[in-house]
Amino acid sequence: MKKLLLIGALALLGSHVNAQESHFKIGGHVGLPIGDAGDTYAFNAGVDVAYTWEIADHFELGATTGYSHYFGKEIKTPEVNFMGTVIPSISYKSNVGSIPLAATAQYTFEGGFNVGADLGYAFLTGDADGGGFYYQPKVGYTFAEKHNVFAGYKGISKDGYELSTVSVGYAYKF
Repeated sequence: MKKLLLIGALALLGSHVNAQESHFKIGGHVGLPIGDAGDTYAFNAGVDVAYTWEIADHFELGATTGYSHYFGKEIKTPEVNFMGTVIPSISYKSNVGSIPLAATAQYTFEGGFNVGADLGYAFLTGDADGGGFYYQPKVGYTFAEKHNVFAGYKGISKDGYELSTVSVGYAYKF
């Protein structure tokens, strides 16, 4: 994994030399956790930051980061009567954050529709530790040259567990 990230970083630096134009992007997203994550988390929201270089007509490559927060559902265990002793129910709510460090790519078709993907590593915060493989394919639409709306599927894989969301977002290009 470290070799893959190093190769990606070198590719980004190498592409900067031939880049025609660069862009700073900032935006936000909201999403619904699905799969394993849907059992524990109710909602996802965050901010996104990216820096990209136009390395060919309609194709941008760069680096992205940000912060994404997963709001936990309240999980309540049932009250148990064990041999005449009542064990009360327990409520628990888990919140987790992620900070991705990834390569990002986007191809924009004539008319403003685009496809893209982020690929890298996400550091987990809050009630989780460590991190995992991060990926986010997405489709979107760019209008007025500076505004991009998108829909995507975000996943973080760690030890057989998948923290997944379907999301929509907005980014402004400087």
